[in-house]
Amino acid sequence: MFRHDKRLQFEAKPEKPDPLFAKKLQELIGGAYGEMTVTMQYLFQGWNCRIEGKYKDLIMDVATEEIGHVEMLATMVARLLEGAPSDTTAEAVRDPVVAAVVGGMDVQQAIVSGGGATLADSSGTPWNGKYIVASGNLLADFYANVAAEAQGRVQTARLYAMTDDPGVKEMLKFNLARDTVHQNLWLAAIEELKEDGLEGAIAPNALFDEENQKHADTIWGLSAGSTAAQGGWMRRTAPDGQRRLRYLEDPEPLGGPASVPPPRDSLYGTFAGAPGQGSEKGAQRAPGPRQGLTDKVKDAFD
Repeated sequence: MFRHDKRLQFEAKPEKPDPLFAKKLQELIGGAYGEMTVTMQYLFQGWNCRIEGKYKDLIMDVATEEIGHVEMLATMVARLLEGAPSDTTAEAVRDPVVAAVVGGMDVQQAIVSGGGATLADSSGTPWNGKYIVASGNLLADFYANVAAEAQGRVQTARLYAMTDDPGVKEMLKFNLARDTVHQNLWLAAIEELKEDGLEGAIAPNALFDEENQKHADTIWGLSAGSTAAQGGWMRRTAPDGQRRLRYLEDPEPLGGPASVPPPRDSLYGTFAGAPGQGSEKGAQRAPGPRQGLTDKVKDAFD
């Protein structure tokens, strides 16, 4: 069960309208690393968590907070669009869509959402549920959460540098702080999973005996002039505590030629074989009317 509080998690009041920045701010709402992504990512991780207690509760706490972040940003977008596009463009521009373009406003905000936020990124690409990671393995998911918060913080920092509006900056300062907290939180939760003996350094903590041991500790030197072998990771035990990494200079391919079987005739593939072997289109056919799809289907059932 969820409850809604009419008060925002943090204030979202710009000093003046700015339709162009409202469009930029859409990235933090509906982008691949926006607040909608982490909201749904954490909700589904929490709903799918099979361990009752602190981990599930933590996930749901952060997930619910992220819903409030979406609300904050959507409110800020609507306020940045207040009076737009007509009040922020030349009076001669009467058509609202043209005015939106002239003022830098997202046309979708003018046509579809009536001057409010949309569930899309800064380019107008709709938000996609494929952005989220919710595998059911807490270690793998928490690593993904760290990355999501890091990318979100990078984008928030860039947007912070793109505005001089004091009200917008104050809200973004809050967002930056919460991204910092959440990165630290997921990193700490990763360590606690290990301390509790639930997971190791590698996700999942299974099939180590079955994996190909010969290739479990090598870095393949596949970049000309690579200096990767000089990294500190070569001088310490790997994070799993089981092995040390080795560097292979100029490794050889382990498989055969990357050839594929000839295509089926019905797929009309290009094949340098005898006539008719690779392409039904190029086969030598006897004169006469071609059989249509309907006839072929009928023949199949006769």
